[in-house]
Amino acid sequence: MVLLLPSHEIHGIITSKFPHQTYTAKNIMYIQVKLLNGFKEPLLYVVPAEWQQPSLLGTVVKVPLKNRTTLALVVEEFAVKPATKFTIKQALTIEQFPQDPHYGAYLEQLSSYYQLEPLIFFKRIRHFLETAAKTEIAVYEQEMPAPPQLDNIALTAEQQIVCDLIRPSIIQPQYFPCLLHGVTGSGKTEVYKNLMRTAIAQQKSVLLLLPEVTLALRFEKLLHGQLPDIPLYGFHSATPAREKKELWQALLHKQPLVIIGVHLPALLPIGNLGLIIIDEEHEVGYQEKKHPKINTKEAALLRARCAGIPILLGSATPSLSSLYNVKTRGWHYATLKNRFSGNFPTIKTVLLSDKKQRRNFWISTELEQAIKDRISKKEQIIVFLNRRGYSFFVQCKECSFIFNCANCSVSLTLHQDNSLVCHYCGHTMQLPARCPQCAVHESNFLKKGIGTQQVVSILEKMFPAARIGRADLDVTTKKKLWQKTMTDFEQGNLDILVGTQTITKGLHFPRVTLVGILWADINLHFPIYNATETALQQLIQVAGRAGRQSEESLVIVQSMADHRAFEYLDETIYHKFYAQEVEYREMLNYPPCSRLIEIELKCDQENVIEQEAHKLVRQLLYAARNQNAIKILGPSKPAVHTIKQQHARKIYIKGPNIALLQKLFQTIPKAHYKSSIFFTPNPVT
Repeated sequence: MVLLLPSHEIHGIITSKFPHQTYTAKNIMYIQVKLLNGFKEPLLYVVPAEWQQPSLLGTVVKVPLKNRTTLALVVEEFAVKPATKFTIKQALTIEQFPQDPHYGAYLEQLSSYYQLEPLIFFKRIRHFLETAAKTEIAVYEQEMPAPPQLDNIALTAEQQIVCDLIRPSIIQPQYFPCLLHGVTGSGKTEVYKNLMRTAIAQQKSVLLLLPEVTLALRFEKLLHGQLPDIPLYGFHSATPAREKKELWQALLHKQPLVIIGVHLPALLPIGNLGLIIIDEEHEVGYQEKKHPKINTKEAALLRARCAGIPILLGSATPSLSSLYNVKTRGWHYATLKNRFSGNFPTIKTVLLSDKKQRRNFWISTELEQAIKDRISKKEQIIVFLNRRGYSFFVQCKECSFIFNCANCSVSLTLHQDNSLVCHYCGHTMQLPARCPQCAVHESNFLKKGIGTQQVVSILEKMFPAARIGRADLDVTTKKKLWQKTMTDFEQGNLDILVGTQTITKGLHFPRVTLVGILWADINLHFPIYNATETALQQLIQVAGRAGRQSEESLVIVQSMADHRAFEYLDETIYHKFYAQEVEYREMLNYPPCSRLIEIELKCDQENVIEQEAHKLVRQLLYAARNQNAIKILGPSKPAVHTIKQQHARKIYIKGPNIALLQKLFQTIPKAHYKSSIFFTPNPVT
C-alpha cells in the first residue's frame, strides 16, 4: 500500500544531511568521508588545492586507503583542521557523476523516509554498475522472439485525451501525479509510447518502471522494435555490464533516453529527467523483498515531486492508495474504459463445495465442458492456480507427521519427481519410503492441496489429445524452457497453458477465449489487512487475459467458498469495490486512511528474539504513552517466521502521520539489542 506524503509531512521528516554551505572553494580545506566499501567509521582527507568546487558535500571522491584506492562519499566539510592524532592524507580525484540538480535533495528525503543513510543508495548504484548480469536471464533476453514491427498506431479518442492531459507538464515541467485507470487490453502501452516520444523530442529522459524483470525484458524488446529511433537502456539484473556502462556515459552527457527497470532506475542521477511511468502500479512487487524494503513506487513519487515533473501510474486494477490519493490529495485521474479490440469476457463463479458428480474434484463440470468446447474450436485456454508444485504438503495418516523444512518454518512442497522442496531457501529432499517418525510405508502419506504440476497431470488424463504447457516459477527460472513455452503458446502450438501469477500481467495472447481459475479464494484469507485487495487484483488481471481479440470469451472462477470479492470480478465496476473497501479501512484505521509502519526483528536465536520483541513493545508503549492516536500491535510471528534459520518477529504501529511514527522508531536504543531491527513504512505484505 503506497501513500504519497503531503508536502508538510515530507518537510517534517527531513533532517538535512547535506545542509546548504556558505564555504567557498578557498576555505574548504578538509573533508570527512564514508567509504562505499562498507567500512563504518568516517575518515578525514585533505582537499587538493586545485579543486575549485564551492561545496563537495554529496560528492563521490577517490581516496587512498593503506596501499590501495577506494571510493567514498563526502559527508562533511571543514575550513580548519579537525583535532586528530592521525596523519591526514590528500584525496585523489573527484569521480565523474551525472549532474542532477535535484539528486541531493531527493536522496536526503528518501533516506529520511526510510530511516537510512544516503550512503546506502550510492553504494547500491556503484555495486550494481560493477556487477555482471545474471547469465541465464541475459541469455533469455537474447532468445526472446522479436515483437512485430508496427507503424505508428493512431491513438483512440480516449488515449488522445490522456496524452493531452499529461503532455503540457512534460513541456513546461511541473509535478503532475496522474493515475491512469485503463481496463485490460485498453492500450495503455500506446499512451506510454506517445508520451515517451514527447519527452525525447523535448530532450528529456523517461523512466519506465515494471514490477518484474521478465516484464522489463519484454518491454525492452517491444520498444526496441517499435521505437527504433529512441535511445533505450535496461537497468536491472538482466542488463549486461557493457550496457550499464553505456547508460552511465549517456547520463554523464545528459543524453535524452528511456530507461527501463524495476527498482534501480529510480535511484539513478538523471539531470534531464522529464517523465516517470509506472506500469501495473498496483503490484506489490514494487516493494523489495529484502531489507531495506524500498518501495519503488514511493521512491518514484518522491523523485517526481523533487524534480517537479509528471508521473503516470497505470493499472487496470489501481491500488486503493492511489485511488485514495485521487479522491483526497489532488491526484489527477484518467481512464481508458474500452478495450483496443475484443470484448470483455463473461464471468461465471462455481463453488467447488457443491456435491455435483465430476471426474475430478478440482475441475468442475462447467470448466470441463468449456475446455472441450474451446479445444474443438482450436481456441486457447489458460488455467490459473497460484500454487506451484504437485501438492502443498505431505502428511502421515498414522502419526500426523508433516514434512517441514529444516531451515524455515514452512512445509515442504511435493513435486512430480517425488522431491520435497522448500520454496523459500531451496532445501530439497526425496520423499522417503517410510515415515521418519512412525516408519509406516509411504502409501499411508496424505498428499494435501494441489499445485500447477498436479493440474497438468489431471488435465493430461482428462484431455489426452490436448497440448499442455506450464508457466510458473519453476519454469521461469529455467529461461530456455520459459521462452519455449511462451513462444509455443503465442504461436498456437499449445492448447492449454497452466500457470501461476507469472501469467497475470504484461502478456497478450489473442487466441485465448477461456480462463479457468481453480482455487480463487486461496489468497483471500491471509492475515493481512489488504488481502482482499491484492487477491481481487490478481483475479481480475488473469481474467483479463481472455477475449483480447475475440467477440466472445469466458472466465470460470472456481472457489471453495463464496466471498464478497467475487461481486467485483467484472473489472468495469472496480470503483464499487474501492468504495466498499475504503469503508472497512476507515472503520479499522488501516491505510490508506491512516499511516502504518512495520518494525521487524531478526535473530538466529529464537529465545533471544522472543524476549527482545516483547521488550521493544514495552519501550514503544512507554515512549508513546501520551500519544492516544498511536496504536501498537504485536509482537507477532509472521506466517513464515523462520527462513534459513533466521527467526523473525514483527511489530506494527498505526498513526495519523508518518513523521510521528518515525519519531517513535527513533526512540529505540538499537545498540542494546542483539536482534537486527528493520523499519518499513507502508508495508504491502
